Amino acid sequence: MKKQVEEKQDVVIRFAGDSGDGMQLTGMQFTTTTATMGNDLSTFPDYPAEIRAPAGSLAGVSGFQINFSTRDIRTPGDAPNVLVAMNPAALKANIKDLEEGGMLIVNIDAFTDGNLKKASYAANPLNDGSLNRYEVYHLPITTLNTNSVQGTSLSKKEIDRCKNFYALGLMFWLYERPLEITTQWIHKKFKGEIAAANEMALKAGYHYGETAELFKKHYRVPSAKLAPGKYRNITGNEATAIGFVAASQLCGKPLLYASYPITPASDILHELSRHKNFGVKTLQMEDEIAAAGAALGASFSGGLGLTGTSGPGLALKAETIGLAIMAELPMVIIDVQRGGPSTGLPTKTEQADLLQAMYGRNSESPLAIVAPSTPSDCFAMAIEACRIALEYMTPVIYLSDGYLANGSEPWLLPTIDSLPKIKISHPTDAATFKPYLRDEKTLARPWAIPGTPGLEHRIGGLEKENITGNVSYDPKNHELMIHLRAEKIARIAQSIPDAKVFGKEEGELLVLGWGGTYGAITSAVEEMQKRGHSVSSLHLRYLNPFPRNLLKVLNSFEKILIPELNLGQLAFLLRGLYSIPVKSLTKVQGQPFKVKEIINGIEEILKTRKVETWSEKRLASPQH
Repeated sequence: MKKQVEEKQDVVIRFAGDSGDGMQLTGMQFTTTTATMGNDLSTFPDYPAEIRAPAGSLAGVSGFQINFSTRDIRTPGDAPNVLVAMNPAALKANIKDLEEGGMLIVNIDAFTDGNLKKASYAANPLNDGSLNRYEVYHLPITTLNTNSVQGTSLSKKEIDRCKNFYALGLMFWLYERPLEITTQWIHKKFKGEIAAANEMALKAGYHYGETAELFKKHYRVPSAKLAPGKYRNITGNEATAIGFVAASQLCGKPLLYASYPITPASDILHELSRHKNFGVKTLQMEDEIAAAGAALGASFSGGLGLTGTSGPGLALKAETIGLAIMAELPMVIIDVQRGGPSTGLPTKTEQADLLQAMYGRNSESPLAIVAPSTPSDCFAMAIEACRIALEYMTPVIYLSDGYLANGSEPWLLPTIDSLPKIKISHPTDAATFKPYLRDEKTLARPWAIPGTPGLEHRIGGLEKENITGNVSYDPKNHELMIHLRAEKIARIAQSIPDAKVFGKEEGELLVLGWGGTYGAITSAVEEMQKRGHSVSSLHLRYLNPFPRNLLKVLNSFEKILIPELNLGQLAFLLRGLYSIPVKSLTKVQGQPFKVKEIINGIEEILKTRKVETWSEKRLASPQH
């Protein structure tokens, strides 16, 4: 019987199972195939924090969500239309997010008494009526998978590991995805009977959907009308690494990346280590402090010094970053933010390192801060971080987050001609060289290569005398140098673009964001604009200094709402810098904003007549 095909504009699928079930691999293979088919997409891998939580436990649930569409999309979707749950724990952890009437595919073989107990189910949810509001499909995936690879000599454990490919094959049939891309990948990744078994499971899942009477129809999501050009699917961490490789080539400087492995930044080390053909050197150091020191040493010697970490590691690097500020050397520090404090939530996203990036060093120690807004934007902002560091002779913090790092989207490959030019010069004339003689426009000091005859000079953490660079304890010189270093960072604003508003440039409400909140904010504002509300948005990619026109933009709106995955750190900075009333919308759950959450925040602030300043709100509180 020929099955009905239903066309859809967009679909959100979430794969969920035990951390050993291969849900991330399943999701990435579905993503790769979908990207090849020309759909726009956005993904959200959600890893368990435990390296290997007990099998079947709630702490060990791993999920991967993909939103793919025929139109431009910016987020992985608020609620999945389809949930594939490989065991009871995966069902319990994710069922609350599935839309009403959504499709639920469950592996009934995993719903044993033991697994139900591990997931804290008092009764089997497949039988108690609690799932009646969903379109539920009970599939014995473990059994079907085992039957599909009969004839191989694999062990029961090895056979069981193929079941994610069985589920993937079924989803490929349901959404008209071809098998060839994944089968080619399987034979590159695996060998012998393992490869053969995974391919057999994949095809068996596909043909089960095609032939079983269980599914009456399947779905078609046509290709999106994307701008012409060559695309590839890319994660934020991949784009970050490739961006820094490109920056190295653009400035003609060898890149040295020194880091200590830390989630969610480790993939940057993995990716950069693949690019030795571009002169990239990678060092896995014994600790965070050593990694920062190695990167600064590379910068001192005339190379492009880069180190990467997450929030806890940024704290450990603080003293070396301060040394880079005093020595005025170009160095880039990647901080892929995660939930904290301390070890916190290693695999979950957060935006709570902004104040640490701004002020997490002793004394007056300003530096530049940039923040990408999407996975593909990580490429452009990596280049920009290097440009600023080299042009202004300053350390730069590149502030990413776990949501951007692990998420993926189609990336339009830029042409070489479209990339910025990064020009560098090194002094060679000993007669005119002064270590702290500054460029009139940027206030950058000269970058002297060690070993250049006649250019020997003092370097280190002690205060320097203006122009000569000699060690100085003079009070007035110290104050002068403090002001010069601050002014140098302020002057970066002259070489960054003005802030650009999405929507009308003045009105009732401006929604202001930074980092990985871009997709949810822009989608929410677009929806509110369609409803006829006077709402615009602005997303900041430069956090220190801010764009020159930021205050003008802020003053063009009656109210300002700032959604952040922290307790209001950007809002705190803007209140202090500009003394303007802003309203915070905060979330610190280790999860990104949903579009609906921001829409709710917008609707709430539109009802208010006035946004109180922080001081007014404090004085109105009961304790005062």
